[in-house]
Amino acid sequence: MNALLIGNAPPCSLGYDYVREGNYDAVVIGSLTYGQLLHFDLEAVLSALAAGITVLLYEPGLPEAKGNRGLSAALASRRRELKNWGVLFTDGGQKKLVTAQEARNLLASGKRPGAGAVLTPLAREILEEKG
Repeated sequence: MNALLIGNAPPCSLGYDYVREGNYDAVVIGSLTYGQLLHFDLEAVLSALAAGITVLLYEPGLPEAKGNRGLSAALASRRRELKNWGVLFTDGGQKKLVTAQEARNLLASGKRPGAGAVLTPLAREILEEKG
Protein backbone atom coordinates (compact mmCIF):
# COMPACT_ATOMS: atom_id res chain seq x y z
CA MET A 1 0.00 0.00 0.00
CA ASN A 2 1.17 3.51 -0.81
CA ALA A 3 1.14 6.50 1.50
CA LEU A 4 1.65 10.12 0.56
CA LEU A 5 4.64 11.27 2.61
CA ILE A 6 4.65 14.74 4.17
CA GLY A 7 8.00 15.86 5.57
CA ASN A 8 10.79 13.40 6.36
CA ALA A 9 10.25 9.66 6.29
CA PRO A 10 9.99 8.13 9.76
CA PRO A 11 13.07 6.09 10.69
CA CYS A 12 10.89 3.03 11.24
CA SER A 13 8.50 1.18 8.94
CA LEU A 14 4.83 2.07 9.21
CA GLY A 15 3.89 -0.55 6.64
CA TYR A 16 3.61 1.72 3.60
CA ASP A 17 5.62 2.49 0.50
CA TYR A 18 6.00 6.26 0.37
CA VAL A 19 5.10 8.42 -2.62
CA ARG A 20 5.29 12.19 -3.04
CA GLU A 21 2.48 12.33 -5.61
CA GLY A 22 0.04 10.08 -7.41
CA ASN A 23 -2.32 7.51 -5.94
CA TYR A 24 -2.14 6.65 -2.26
CA ASP A 25 -4.11 4.75 0.38
CA ALA A 26 -3.05 6.86 3.35
CA VAL A 27 -1.08 9.97 4.28
CA VAL A 28 1.94 9.78 6.58
CA ILE A 29 3.22 12.96 8.18
CA GLY A 30 6.80 12.12 9.06
CA SER A 31 7.80 15.53 10.35
CA LEU A 32 6.56 19.09 10.66
CA THR A 33 8.27 22.39 11.36
CA TYR A 34 7.07 24.78 14.07
CA GLY A 35 5.29 26.90 11.46
CA GLN A 36 3.63 23.92 9.76
CA LEU A 37 2.25 22.67 13.06
CA LEU A 38 1.15 26.07 14.38
CA HIS A 39 -0.45 27.17 11.09
CA PHE A 40 -1.62 23.81 9.81
CA ASP A 41 -2.93 24.18 6.27
CA LEU A 42 -1.46 21.25 4.37
CA GLU A 43 -4.05 20.82 1.62
CA ALA A 44 -3.20 17.17 0.91
CA VAL A 45 -3.78 16.26 4.56
CA LEU A 46 -7.00 18.25 4.85
CA SER A 47 -8.32 16.73 1.61
CA ALA A 48 -7.45 13.22 2.82
CA LEU A 49 -9.25 13.79 6.13
CA ALA A 50 -12.30 15.14 4.31
CA ALA A 51 -12.33 12.05 2.06
CA GLY A 52 -11.98 9.62 4.97
CA ILE A 53 -8.43 8.57 4.04
CA THR A 54 -6.24 7.50 6.96
CA VAL A 55 -3.77 10.16 8.07
CA LEU A 56 -0.92 9.07 10.35
CA LEU A 57 1.40 11.45 12.13
CA TYR A 58 4.75 10.18 13.36
CA GLU A 59 4.76 11.87 16.77
CA PRO A 60 8.55 11.89 17.35
CA GLY A 61 8.76 14.02 14.16
CA LEU A 62 6.91 16.92 15.80
CA PRO A 63 8.79 19.94 17.13
CA GLU A 64 8.99 20.65 20.85
CA ALA A 65 9.65 23.87 22.74
CA LYS A 66 10.67 22.82 26.26
CA GLY A 67 12.35 26.17 26.87
CA ASN A 68 9.22 28.25 26.22
CA ARG A 69 6.00 27.50 28.10
CA GLY A 70 3.79 29.61 25.84
CA LEU A 71 5.06 28.06 22.62
CA SER A 72 4.94 24.59 24.17
CA ALA A 73 1.27 25.13 25.12
CA ALA A 74 0.44 26.35 21.62
CA LEU A 75 2.10 23.27 20.07
CA ALA A 76 0.19 20.98 22.45
CA SER A 77 -3.06 22.70 21.51
CA ARG A 78 -2.42 22.11 17.81
CA ARG A 79 -1.68 18.42 18.49
CA ARG A 80 -5.03 18.10 20.26
CA GLU A 81 -6.76 19.79 17.34
CA LEU A 82 -5.19 17.39 14.83
CA LYS A 83 -6.33 14.44 16.96
CA ASN A 84 -9.85 15.89 17.03
CA TRP A 85 -9.81 16.07 13.23
CA GLY A 86 -9.03 12.35 13.06
CA VAL A 87 -5.27 12.36 12.56
CA LEU A 88 -3.84 9.18 14.09
CA PHE A 89 -0.65 9.65 16.07
CA THR A 90 1.92 6.87 16.06
CA ASP A 91 5.27 6.37 17.67
CA GLY A 92 6.37 4.01 14.94
CA GLY A 93 6.03 0.67 16.59
CA GLN A 94 5.32 0.89 20.28
CA LYS A 95 1.62 0.57 19.45
CA LYS A 96 0.39 -1.52 16.52
CA LEU A 97 -1.69 0.39 13.95
CA VAL A 98 -4.60 -1.67 12.63
CA THR A 99 -5.89 -0.62 9.20
CA ALA A 100 -9.22 -1.63 7.67
CA GLN A 101 -7.59 -4.45 5.69
CA GLU A 102 -5.80 -5.75 8.79
CA ALA A 103 -9.11 -5.64 10.69
CA ARG A 104 -10.73 -7.76 7.96
CA ASN A 105 -7.81 -10.21 8.12
CA LEU A 106 -8.09 -10.44 11.90
CA LEU A 107 -11.82 -11.13 11.68
CA ALA A 108 -11.30 -13.76 8.99
CA SER A 109 -8.87 -15.59 11.26
CA GLY A 110 -11.08 -15.19 14.34
CA LYS A 111 -8.63 -12.88 16.10
CA ARG A 112 -8.88 -9.47 17.74
CA PRO A 113 -6.32 -6.63 17.83
CA GLY A 114 -3.80 -6.76 20.65
CA ALA A 115 -3.82 -4.53 23.71
CA GLY A 116 -2.67 -1.03 22.92
CA ALA A 117 -3.50 -1.32 19.21
CA VAL A 118 -4.44 1.91 17.46
CA LEU A 119 -7.38 1.44 15.10
CA THR A 120 -8.09 3.56 12.05
CA PRO A 121 -11.70 4.81 12.06
CA LEU A 122 -12.71 2.30 9.37
CA ALA A 123 -10.96 -0.57 11.17
CA ARG A 124 -12.86 0.32 14.35
CA GLU A 125 -16.14 0.33 12.42
CA ILE A 126 -15.38 -3.05 10.82
CA LEU A 127 -14.51 -4.64 14.15
CA GLU A 128 -17.56 -3.16 15.89
CA GLU A 129 -19.94 -4.40 13.17
CA LYS A 130 -18.62 -7.97 13.34
CA GLY A 131 -17.67 -8.02 17.00
